[in-house]
Amino acid sequence: MRTPALEDGNLWLHFTRTSDWLGPEPSIPVLDRGEGCYVWDTAGKRYLDGLSALFCAQIGYGRAELAEAAAAQMRKLHFATNWGTAHQPAIDLAAALAERFPGDLDHVFFVNSGSEAVESAMKLARQYHIANGQPERQKIVSRRYAYHGTTMGALGVTGIEGLQEPFGPLLPGHLRVPNTNRYRPETDDPAGAIEDTIVAAGSETVSAVFLEPVQNAGGCFTPPEGYLQRVRDICDRHGVLLVSDEVICAFGRLGAWTGAERYGFLPDIITFAKGVTSAYAPLGGMVFSREVGERLRKDPKAMFLHGSTWGGHPVACAVAMANIAVLETEDVLGNVQRNEDWLSDQLADLADRHDIVGDVRGTGYFWALELVADRDHKVRFTDEESERLLRGFLSRRLLELGLICRADDRDEPVIQVSPPLVADREILGEVVGILDQVLGEARKQMERT
Repeated sequence: MRTPALEDGNLWLHFTRTSDWLGPEPSIPVLDRGEGCYVWDTAGKRYLDGLSALFCAQIGYGRAELAEAAAAQMRKLHFATNWGTAHQPAIDLAAALAERFPGDLDHVFFVNSGSEAVESAMKLARQYHIANGQPERQKIVSRRYAYHGTTMGALGVTGIEGLQEPFGPLLPGHLRVPNTNRYRPETDDPAGAIEDTIVAAGSETVSAVFLEPVQNAGGCFTPPEGYLQRVRDICDRHGVLLVSDEVICAFGRLGAWTGAERYGFLPDIITFAKGVTSAYAPLGGMVFSREVGERLRKDPKAMFLHGSTWGGHPVACAVAMANIAVLETEDVLGNVQRNEDWLSDQLADLADRHDIVGDVRGTGYFWALELVADRDHKVRFTDEESERLLRGFLSRRLLELGLICRADDRDEPVIQVSPPLVADREILGEVVGILDQVLGEARKQMERT
């Protein structure tokens, strides 16, 4: 029997142009195995994973202890729901997260993915306000060009119009505010813009503000000094819940357990996924404050009217516990803290050598290089140039040289660098070396056109 190929079209890929695998020259590697910070395709070619798959392979590939945790749980109790019953792996993981997340964020609700976590937070916020006698609080504030998921509810929180257009009309009541892109600022006061939007909408109708501590889409927008604390204060004054979407930022990506800890603010809800299991099993969820939990359980007949069959799957929870053990026993967060300044300096040196790089931004192991046609004047690439440079050259050339990292053109063209958190300086230097070569070649490509 012939081995099926990707170009046969049986498998359809996520957010991937069909021409990349169904066209005359397929350019998608079919990955076969992984070890440490590297993966190999079915042809035996090795790639350094400079993106941690999708910001989630925190402890790298091939960790036997996580496979063993999954197998042991499968042998003992392969499945039980958190719907009318409970199981010990979910109880243990909830306690572990409550211990490591900041403040009084000690109530945990498990789902399967980041999008589901955002959906859950939307529902929790609405039900919380109903319990407070304020059912009119239904509007959601989120930042322009922020990504918060693709399910129909979360898609409304997502601020990327191109992802929404085929699926409208979405739920009403979504309010957009400026992000914190300091390279191309929309406003001098992004926190003040949030308050202005809440007031203009009628603060008594606003449910929650959703934001990432470091915004992914657009390329690692870090918060200005004091911004997150001001947003916290604004939400308090207007009775609005603050949701920190940490599907990417939590579990060490920024060098701390949470972005809230990293930047010193306390949200009402934190959503998470990805790094909680280092992607060894699908798991997501939200951690919310004691005050929110107590409000919902004030009525003994009340319940949180939300759930799913697989949410908090015992195997995924057991894997997450094993992942947390590795993060702590190997001081993985400390590895990020020790290397983030060095990595920042290396990327800044890249920008000095290549005038195609307009800006370098990020923190921890979460960085982006924004590419420009003219650095002196911050001139953007045309759509045609972006297509030719990013799709036609950069993405393919990076793979040819054995590096997986994101060359993204959904907004400004950026290269995102987000390696596994166990990467040492030798591996980080390998990432930088390949980028150095490709950026030089990209400039020559521009000069020839």
